Parts: sequence; C-alpha cells; structure tokens
Amino acid sequence: MAEITAAMVRDLRDKTGAGMMDCKKALVESNGDMEAAIDWLRKKGLSAAAKKSGRVAAEGLVGVASAPNVAAMVEVNAETDFVARNEQFQNFVAEVAGLALTVGEDVEALKAATYPGAQHSVAEELTRLIATIGENMTIRRARRLEVSSGAVATYTHNAIRPGLGKIGVLVALEGASEIDALEGLGRQIGMHVAATRPEALDVTAVDPASLEREKAVLSEQARASGKPEAIIEKMVEGRIRKYYEEVVLLEQVWVHDGESRVKAIVQKTGGKLTGFARFQLGEGIDKPVGPDFASEVAKVSGVGAA
Repeated sequence: MAEITAAMVRDLRDKTGAGMMDCKKALVESNGDMEAAIDWLRKKGLSAAAKKSGRVAAEGLVGVASAPNVAAMVEVNAETDFVARNEQFQNFVAEVAGLALTVGEDVEALKAATYPGAQHSVAEELTRLIATIGENMTIRRARRLEVSSGAVATYTHNAIRPGLGKIGVLVALEGASEIDALEGLGRQIGMHVAATRPEALDVTAVDPASLEREKAVLSEQARASGKPEAIIEKMVEGRIRKYYEEVVLLEQVWVHDGESRVKAIVQKTGGKLTGFARFQLGEGIDKPVGPDFASEVAKVSGVGAA
C-alpha cells in the first residue's frame, strides 16, 4: 500500500475541487495513483465541482438564525434562482447560518467547521452539493451580532421558508425592556432597513471617504450659484444634514409612519440600537451580460455583414 501524504491529498483537491476526505479515500482506493484517483472521483461524481467553479453565482439565498442575545446571517450563492427552491440547498443554507451563531462571521472558519450531523467539513459538504445539484455555489459572506442584555432581532424579506429569503437583516438592541418588546421593535426596524438601505448606524459611523466625496460634489454645486463662500459653506452644511437623513439609520424618517425619526422611535422603548446588518442577495456581484438575441442571430447567420 502506497503512503498517502497530505501533499498528495492537497494536489488532488486542487485538481478536482473535491473534499479532503473524498480525495484521501480516492488515493487510498487507487493506491496513490493520481490519475486513477481522479477517475475514481469522476465516477463518484465528486470532481464535478471543479468544472463549475468558474461560473458566476449571483442567485441563491440569504439565511438567518438566532439564539438568545445573538443572531447570524449568511449569503450562499448559486447560479440560478431555481436552486433556491431545492430543499437540499435550503437545508444547507439554514445549517450554515446556524453554525455562524457559534463559529462567527469568518467565512474560512465556517468552511472549515464540521458540518452538522456529518464527519466532514462545511466546505466538503458544499462540494458534494455542487456535484449533486450541478451548479457552482459559494458561501459569500457572513455576519454575526450579539448583545450583552437585550435582543438581536431578525427579518427576512421575500422568505421562501422561515429564515431564508432574498434580503436578510439583523438588528441589535441593548436594554432592560421586555425581550418581546425589543424583538418586536427590532423586527420593525429590520423591515425599515430592508426598505431604506442605510449605510451607517449613526453620523460618526459614516465612511469618511464617502462623506468627503459628498462634500466635494455639494460644494461644486453650491459654487455654481455664484454666492459668496460664507453662504456656500452654510448651503453645504444644510445639504450634508440631508445626506445624513438618507444614509444614517438613526437619522432616517421612520417608514412606518413617514414622519418620526428612527432615533425617536428607539428612545421611546428605553433601549439602544447598537448595530445592524443587511444582506441583499447578489448585491455587488458582476453578472455577465451577453449579446441580445437579435445581434446573436445576425452574427451567426451573416445578416447585416459587410
């Protein structure tokens, strides 16, 4: 029996995209022969994942999970919306969200964690799922919020089942109020966040680079009016306040009544809003845009060619 080294297992994994345990088993079964091990994995359908790894995955699901004083959220992508309706995929997203409650939001740590009810890692379970369903899939990101006293509420928009949907929101509220009251408020804030897409919790958390860009644009717009610099400065200050009302959660107008500020709603409960997170499925992923159908037909048929 040939000695199976860790380097051989890694090499086979790089070549096939299969899980570590599957690669080790393939090498054992093939007595260390790399080509035979690749064939063994192909016969088992476990090397299929490598062929799909280059495809863009921008669909899938956002999954949320919660426990007392803590909640977590993950985004797991697939190539098509059809996969989001697959029960195996849904179960995988739910399990990974649950793991994030204890493992945290480091994606690599999540991948390395033992998959619930199995003796292999989350990464290996994902590889098996890719081979079974036939699409590229990735664990894109994760977020975890915790409070020492209070509640972390969750909200899922366009849910296809509890805790799984297209938009997920976590809202952390510290305070001595009744947990049910805090969770109820947190869910309302979650709905607000899903609709308004705030960028920062409070004014101090606004990205300095974004703020400077906004100030530069507003200053140029104000100077175009031809007014004196002292007036321009006040004009910019007023417009920056408006900017805060658009991007800062606590400064936004409460969507549920159209007039109150979020900070006023929170103050009424005696609690404190300490954090939030919002995941929207596929945001920021560049999706390939191919030629339109008419152009493609013209190209193939030669119609319109010189």
